[in-house]
Amino acid sequence: MSDPNISALIEILPHAALVIGHDERIVAINPEARRIFGAHALARSYVTILRQPDFGVAVEGALRGEQPDRVRLRLIARDGGHSVQLASVVALAPELSGGKGGVLVSFEDITALETAVEMRRDFVANVSHELRTPLTALMGFIETLRTAARDDPAARDRFLSIMEREAARMNRLVGDLLSLSRVEGEERMRPTGMVDISAVLRSVMQTLEHSAQSASVTLIREGEGGEMKVPGDCDQLTQVFTNLIENAIKYGGQGGEVRVAVSRLASEPVLRGRALRIEVTDRGEGIDPLQLPRLTERFYRVDTHRSREKGGTGLGLAIVKHIVARHRGRMRIESTPGEGSKFTIILPET
Repeated sequence: MSDPNISALIEILPHAALVIGHDERIVAINPEARRIFGAHALARSYVTILRQPDFGVAVEGALRGEQPDRVRLRLIARDGGHSVQLASVVALAPELSGGKGGVLVSFEDITALETAVEMRRDFVANVSHELRTPLTALMGFIETLRTAARDDPAARDRFLSIMEREAARMNRLVGDLLSLSRVEGEERMRPTGMVDISAVLRSVMQTLEHSAQSASVTLIREGEGGEMKVPGDCDQLTQVFTNLIENAIKYGGQGGEVRVAVSRLASEPVLRGRALRIEVTDRGEGIDPLQLPRLTERFYRVDTHRSREKGGTGLGLAIVKHIVARHRGRMRIESTPGEGSKFTIILPET
């Protein structure tokens, strides 16, 4: 049995902690540990609660009086939640464990850290992959231009055209990476300026008119007009609607149309106040509903080959998501295969 003072001490700890007695049974457990392992863990052998070999080795070593150890554990809590915990295992002094010895185990939740490391690893891998393809193409064409195509004007012009396209693709990727980094850094800072959404949409649609005509797509502005101001960053909101409308033009299908509709909401339940709703709708191929939740992930593409052909970096919707979050807005994506897609942005007016 552990000293009552130890039980009282671990009760007030903000992180999970428990005490294992010399007989390998749990003799004290605090509320956070009970949430993870259940109240029934008390008085049971620790191996029935934590069956992970590394943890068992650390506990056995501590019971023998060896140096403290730290073990990384993946746990499933009683409520179904998954977590990664760093367990610190240390032997208790005899006077703190009724003279019979024991082990104090405290758990540090490192789930967020592990997730961040995994995201960073995946991010680096994705960036490396995205850059490797155009770089490989450039290196191959440079080598060809130095040898076989040195005196072939037609081949030289064709290769230079491809090299220019691949370099532009890398430049777009770097630009989107910098933009994403900047947006993420500012996400917790709410914009303080006021932006006229009508003016932003008018500017974006004028800028993209040539692209729309080239793709035989008609841009149609619908809904409310006139000045409609929201708190925001003009450059970032321009980027949001440029990405959405440009995507609709690219993937909305040849000979189709893209509609941009604006409406006022007297009361938006989630935002708890007045808001503007901007919808960008196309009549393209549509998207499988199973893929909709992943569209805003970095580098995720519905059709990788087609997206790269059209110059997509796979970062556009991720940037949109972060900008909308910074503006305390909402983003909704609806799509029906064969009928088209609708991207809805809702921004608070105050």
